[in-house]
Amino acid sequence: MRLMFLGDVVGRAGREAVVDALPRLRADLDLDFVVVNGENSAGGFGITEKIATEILDAGADVISGGNHSWDQREALVFIEREQRLLRPANYPSGTPGRGAGLFEARGGRRVLLVNVLGRVFMDALDDPFATVERELAAAPLGDVADAVIVDMHAEATSEKMAMGHFCDGRASLVVGTHSHIPTADAQLLPGGTAYQTDAGMCGDYDSVIGMQKDEPLNRFTTKISSGRFQPADGDATVCGVFVETDDATGLATRVEPIRLGGRLKQTMPGLMAAE
Repeated sequence: MRLMFLGDVVGRAGREAVVDALPRLRADLDLDFVVVNGENSAGGFGITEKIATEILDAGADVISGGNHSWDQREALVFIEREQRLLRPANYPSGTPGRGAGLFEARGGRRVLLVNVLGRVFMDALDDPFATVERELAAAPLGDVADAVIVDMHAEATSEKMAMGHFCDGRASLVVGTHSHIPTADAQLLPGGTAYQTDAGMCGDYDSVIGMQKDEPLNRFTTKISSGRFQPADGDATVCGVFVETDDATGLATRVEPIRLGGRLKQTMPGLMAAE
């Protein structure tokens, strides 16, 4: 199976780049299943129903979230009817929506997506490791699920790497989000799980993690807030991870980063991925 995960979509620049690129990426890479983290897609903070629909219609199968899932209050309502939009699974019981699901990929195959929020340097929620353990046990790879993707939305690289090793041999891909910077450690772990510490953002990199530079610089240099953060609106880079899995086991046989457009050095999976 061919899977693609795109990192945090930031603002108009990010979402327009993703919506434009998704149909071509699906075709060129012959993708079976696509996940997009959309928690910063509405002005850099949260997601609206209109934006979620745009991303799904462009070719995403599921949208994952993170600590900004509720910044747009309407998300508390529409997440209940849009089953393809997830929020972190380790929010307390009773939180609207769901944080994991078994979704149908091309050809009727089943993909388990689990979205969790880290606890190091972030708001303390339920244990993400226990949450992932529960979801993996409910839909084991190679039994119930043909592929398993874990979106670890976390600040600390150590916590993300620990989740990768925790899931090794039981997930097809563990990928980090939230940091908005693509890491250079795409790899196959010893047990066959594809891993990258952070997928990077889909947004304008002439920025401070997707935001126009003036306000973050002012706050760093003066410790004074002079206004709201605003998403940068220049040319965006679409960043993510491409994974191929073994149909017999669901484990990864190949993982490569994706960087398309904008300022960053471009990298795409080789042509053999689309053969």
